[in-house]
Amino acid sequence: MSAQPQSSIFSQMPNFNPVASPIPARMKGLNRAEICDVNFVEFVKAWNGRGDARPAPEEAILDGSALDARGFRELFESQLISRHLDLMARVLRVQNKVFYTIGSSGHEGNAMVARAARHTDPAFLHYRSGGFMAERFRKLPGMDPVMDSALSFAASAEDPASGGRHKVWGSKPLWVLPQTSTIASHLPKALGTAVAIETARRLGHALPIPDDSIAICSFGDASANHATAQTAFNAAAWTAYQKLPAPVLFVCEDNGIGISVKTPGGWIGNRFRNMDGLDYFAADGLDLASGYADVQRAVAHCRGTRRPTFLHLRTTRIMGHAGTDFEIEWRPVEELCAVEASDPLLRSAAIALESGLMSKDEVLALYEATRARCFAAAEDADRRPKIETLEHVIAPLAPYTPDAVQAEAQRADYAERRLQAFGSEAKLPEAQPPRHLAIQINNALHDLFAKYPETLLFGEDVAQKGGVYTVTKGLQKAFGPRRVFNTLLDETMILGLAQGFANVGLLPIPEIQYLAYFHNACDQIRGEAASLQFFSDNQYRNPMVVRIAGLGYQRGFGGHFHNDNSITALRDIPGLVVGCPSRGDDAATMLRTLTALAKVDGRVAVFLEPIALYMTKDLYEAGDGKWLTTYPSPDQAMTLGEGRVYAPEDGSEGDDLVIFTYGNGVPMSLRAARRIEQAHGWKARVVDLRWLVPLNDAYIAEQARGAKRVIVVDEGRRSAGVGEGVITALAEAGFGGVPLQRVVGVDTYTPLAGAAFLVIPGDDDIVRAADALAQG
Repeated sequence: MSAQPQSSIFSQMPNFNPVASPIPARMKGLNRAEICDVNFVEFVKAWNGRGDARPAPEEAILDGSALDARGFRELFESQLISRHLDLMARVLRVQNKVFYTIGSSGHEGNAMVARAARHTDPAFLHYRSGGFMAERFRKLPGMDPVMDSALSFAASAEDPASGGRHKVWGSKPLWVLPQTSTIASHLPKALGTAVAIETARRLGHALPIPDDSIAICSFGDASANHATAQTAFNAAAWTAYQKLPAPVLFVCEDNGIGISVKTPGGWIGNRFRNMDGLDYFAADGLDLASGYADVQRAVAHCRGTRRPTFLHLRTTRIMGHAGTDFEIEWRPVEELCAVEASDPLLRSAAIALESGLMSKDEVLALYEATRARCFAAAEDADRRPKIETLEHVIAPLAPYTPDAVQAEAQRADYAERRLQAFGSEAKLPEAQPPRHLAIQINNALHDLFAKYPETLLFGEDVAQKGGVYTVTKGLQKAFGPRRVFNTLLDETMILGLAQGFANVGLLPIPEIQYLAYFHNACDQIRGEAASLQFFSDNQYRNPMVVRIAGLGYQRGFGGHFHNDNSITALRDIPGLVVGCPSRGDDAATMLRTLTALAKVDGRVAVFLEPIALYMTKDLYEAGDGKWLTTYPSPDQAMTLGEGRVYAPEDGSEGDDLVIFTYGNGVPMSLRAARRIEQAHGWKARVVDLRWLVPLNDAYIAEQARGAKRVIVVDEGRRSAGVGEGVITALAEAGFGGVPLQRVVGVDTYTPLAGAAFLVIPGDDDIVRAADALAQG
């Protein structure tokens, strides 16, 4: 590609508007990207000052600057790389060679943050981070920011960040964890990572990064207003108030506008300058010579004090939000001209010239050489392989190595630690009489903590209190407050912490107190944790098991928030695994499998615990104790996707009626099956699915084979519930002609007290469904 300005190519871009005065006539008809390009060239050509004598590499670039000449030259080069990647993207997008045009122009000063920090400081970056990335690439020899970025822009399968699945700033060797551009959603996990660095050190856990690393998190001024950002700032301030180390550097890149909505002047500074618990620094991101010292101070302060630090970086936004944002249509041209006059590249060119470091010809030569390099890389990237098969797309989404997971789940080589956790051989849970679900979950958690020293459990009220339902009772006493601890009443931050701990190699088991509370923080799983393997091409993982108490049927305590029966928000999260036990022994073996799945394959899983079954002892009648179970020995585990079949008591196959269900539906269906046999003479088998996401379609079809009738019992809501998935699996397997009834909850919020049982299914509803089948 020619090193000359790309005027003719830029003019091919659609919907560009002729601009009015005060733009010179020769620039009318050009779009804003081209104007910025021409501005730089003409600014340098028109410069007529006298430069100083060329400074030595180690000398200050300008008198009083903390930045030396060598550092300035490298930062300037990084800025130019970022700018020409933006210009290249605008040109080649219209040729379908590039598929992303949100640029970094005006934010190139964030390269200073990369220079002042280390490449082992985990970085969570927003999308205007081209300068930061170009500069961080200098930290390791042999890496090429231009080619790597070009491959990402081109959605090439060879993109080293995401494998072509998305344009993300990311790099495994540079510790830049890919973000998917959900506004502010990365701030909680950045803070979580900072907390995790210190927690791991205190636990003696070997970190994959230096012990004095900090977490870096960048975002825009508009994003700072988002609720997810505010929860991270609040939690950071809370840690400082508690004198808990949390070395996170929040970098607010303030360009004064969010797409088209302006940030009120002074808002960010006034809002954060005096916020208790956040140490505030400000730096001019438009001027490398004057801004670098303040950036250095912020980074050094965060690293040295281990306190949350807020760096307010002044930036501007050049060329609009993205290629589709034609600012001239909604923003006065005089305002655009003023913005473009503040272009940080013009100031950097002036510094290069004023200092005597470079001549006009040298600046222009570097500018055009960088352009040529970026276009050449883009053309090369366009020729590289693309993703062409579905299998390739989803390969990193949900990795699963069943043999390794099963072996890990059944591994029981920690007998001494088990004895220490439980007290003696006589106190081991498998030596105890049958217990209910809550006790067996508690036993399983003690077991897992003994097995995995890197395991942490945290959430609301889980420590001394042992949780609302005492499921975590005794864990903190047994394993200490560094491994079992309470958090803020903030589900977003609980899941952000979990991601942070996972990032440094710990194994988190966060608790969400009620299913309804998960909806407050759903995006931390949907948009962040569960997506990381996909968008990093399985280079980064968020292994965790999220325990959530939920579902309906609580008596004497309830209402919507404590009897939420909707799991729809969990069912459509790609890559997530959801298990739901109905009895204690299943809970223990499922937890072992889920933890092994996290450990071996890095997966994100949810363990959905039916509250109403926590203390359930009886099945058919009071005092029968038939819902108590013995504790399975630690070498037993459940295969992912494996259900449990309850055959008729006489040992027959139970083909007259097959009932598919889960959770609370299991004991309900077993009781109903007895009544159905008495009424119709049908032998029924009840199938506990146990694994709700993903549903095991093959297992469902296998259990339906030979069935004369089917009932699907789903305690969730009618719309988008598990039952729909079961019926779809049956239909797709060819069972469309089998008489079928669905027993399911109503599409409503759950009311208080006895009215709750009007909207969720019960034993009688299952019996009535069988009656309907008999009449049909």
